Amino acid sequence: MTEPTDTAAIAVALAELRGTMAEGFATVNGSLNLVTQRHDQTERSLSAHGDQLDALEARLDTVERGDTERQKRDASRLAALEARRWPLGTVSAIVAIAALIVAVWQGTAQ
Repeated sequence: MTEPTDTAAIAVALAELRGTMAEGFATVNGSLNLVTQRHDQTERSLSAHGDQLDALEARLDTVERGDTERQKRDASRLAALEARRWPLGTVSAIVAIAALIVAVWQGTAQ
């Protein structure tokens, strides 16, 4: 049989081993809690960035379709300018013909 001192030494060694294991498990649990917390923060951040990306895509779609107030206002201003523009080609042709007629008339009058 084993001597009582061997049993006591084994009990002390087991107690030390149990304490070391408990300390190790506590360290691992703390690390896991930290990783879980960081994962949750990252997930919230990704969700917020996804929402921002969706909002920006919606704004971009509106701009590409030309549905913004500024684009509508600019389109109406452009249409008004085009409607009021001078027919420069026609006016210049009439002035050229009038100048030709005056030149011919002055040439025949002398």
